[in-house]
Amino acid sequence: MTTTTILLLAFGLGAAFGALSQKTHFCTMGAVADIINMEDWSRMRMWLLAIAIAILGSAALHASSLIDLNKSIYRTPNLTWLSHLVGGALFGIGMVLASGCGARTLTRIGAGNLKSLVVFLVLGITAYMTMRGVLGVLRVNTLDTVALTLPGGQDLPALLAAAGMAPATALALSALGLGGGLLVFCFARRDFLTLDNVLGGLAIGAIVVGAWYVSGHLGYLAEDPDTLQEAFLATNSGRMESLTFVAPQAYTLELLMLWSDSSRKLTFGVALALGVVAGSAIWALLSRNFRWEGFRDVADLVRHLAGGALMGFGGVTAMGCTVGQGITGVSTLALGSLITFAAIVAGAWGALKYEYWRLMRED
Repeated sequence: MTTTTILLLAFGLGAAFGALSQKTHFCTMGAVADIINMEDWSRMRMWLLAIAIAILGSAALHASSLIDLNKSIYRTPNLTWLSHLVGGALFGIGMVLASGCGARTLTRIGAGNLKSLVVFLVLGITAYMTMRGVLGVLRVNTLDTVALTLPGGQDLPALLAAAGMAPATALALSALGLGGGLLVFCFARRDFLTLDNVLGGLAIGAIVVGAWYVSGHLGYLAEDPDTLQEAFLATNSGRMESLTFVAPQAYTLELLMLWSDSSRKLTFGVALALGVVAGSAIWALLSRNFRWEGFRDVADLVRHLAGGALMGFGGVTAMGCTVGQGITGVSTLALGSLITFAAIVAGAWGALKYEYWRLMRED
């Protein structure tokens, strides 16, 4: 399998994600807002269904030895729980201010939203600063120093195995317990069973599994001819990757700014991000929903600038976003991903409650 093939497959998976997000109105910030505004859990169930499918599919690939989830960034012995909490909460607040998460930002760009283009630029720059710049020094020397070391791994199967359970049983129990429980919760309500809700959840979960397979199996080299070490083709992290939309936005800007630097290459995450924009644009044009949209006023601009910055810092600090941690990370059953998911929802919930309280006061 060549690097070009891996990148084309990544672009195709991203395009499918972008088109599906447009068609089904998949939006994690919207899921939280719907619950607060209308007590409507439909979009939250769509998100949870995607998580369930991702968990079950990823566990099946791992159990069949097609991929090794331990070779992802999520299953590490070091649990930086404070970074997950703070980063996740800041990301949740940021996505409310920016009218959507990192994935939604790319989807909205494809549909002609110029506000999201500004968010993309701010998010990408702030994320890069948090990975390698001044904010990265702050992060590493403060939040990341607070951690628990779990030698066996921080994922639920490893924790159960450390308690004496057979590894295969621990994996099956964790995946079926969490994934199966989410499936039951999602399908327990008949009003959830619409084409868009079910399609969005099933397909987006399957795309995450497909990305694991492409990166972790098709893109896996047991021995790189250049380094003589195992490698995963075209990944920024050097490990297998699936859908995530914070660091790739930073790497997209880096690639565009340093295009003439031969050491900078198109990567799996960047191809996915570009695919999301392309897929969203195609669907928006075909469905005649493409339209240019700009800022209402200065206050609207400031909100989106702040939201992009909070998502850039929070997403890198928490090692992912509503998709990167909330679906991809949770599919590995990593404890850090579960903490981040809860923190993102809590941050978004608090920000939405404050926004509604502020609007009520103004009225």
